[in-house]
Amino acid sequence: MKQLALGVPKGSLQESTIRLFRQSGWKISLSDRNYFPEINDSDINCSICRAQEMSRYVESGTFDVGLTGRDWIMENDSDVIVVTDLVYSKVSQRPARWVLAVPMDSPVRDLQDLQGKKIATELVNFTRRYFETEGVKVNVEFSWGATEAKVISGLCDAIVEVTETGATMRANGLRIVKELMQSNTQLIANRQAWEDPWKRAKIEHISLLLQGALRAEDLVALKMNVPEEKLNEVIKLLPSLNAPTIAHLYMSTWLSVETVVSKNIVRELIPRLIQGGAEGIIEYSLNKVI
Repeated sequence: MKQLALGVPKGSLQESTIRLFRQSGWKISLSDRNYFPEINDSDINCSICRAQEMSRYVESGTFDVGLTGRDWIMENDSDVIVVTDLVYSKVSQRPARWVLAVPMDSPVRDLQDLQGKKIATELVNFTRRYFETEGVKVNVEFSWGATEAKVISGLCDAIVEVTETGATMRANGLRIVKELMQSNTQLIANRQAWEDPWKRAKIEHISLLLQGALRAEDLVALKMNVPEEKLNEVIKLLPSLNAPTIAHLYMSTWLSVETVVSKNIVRELIPRLIQGGAEGIIEYSLNKVI
């Protein structure tokens, strides 16, 4: 029996990844200290692996497919197939940013000011290549953690660190000099597995449903009743994926209108729909939009 070896990232992405798979239709059950979780699909063999190492194991064929950040694929310079981008993280659906940061009172204003200086980061290989490309000689040291504290305490001149909004860095007295890279989660595949028709079909199946689940997180469905004479007025207010679904209510001049809209506009949209003549409005969540 064929099985697809799937790598699930351990660490900050673990919980959000398992949640995304659950929304896509796969339940991954993980117990403490267990690196081989169960999944409700006999075609898939699941393992937990650190995001930092995932691309190396996918490249080598230990895993047929896995999820990790674009940053760690670049750090490892891994030769893998990027099946799709999946923009989600531990706390949001925004890409993460790797930035060069210094203390607020640092004289450093651009990359050239760091000539001969020391930079601490977890992303050593990428940072070295970046500064080499820019023609700036720097000493890049690996940081095991607490990287922001090192530049504040003077253990290094600058850091390359990941952030989403930069708010934590500002709160810690750091100033962002330059954004070096944006990163998001990517579904990656081993090249040999990608050439296997059965495995490729399974990977594409997973990709399709994961994308559908992510897309659904930004959307909700609205259903409402509208009197026939108010229909055009209400329809003008409604965005939709294609066009709203409209059906007559039984033995009535009222219509049922159903559509999918962005979560961001619902708060303002519902009062306008009521003013336009809609009644009995129901808002409900979606699992997937494909």
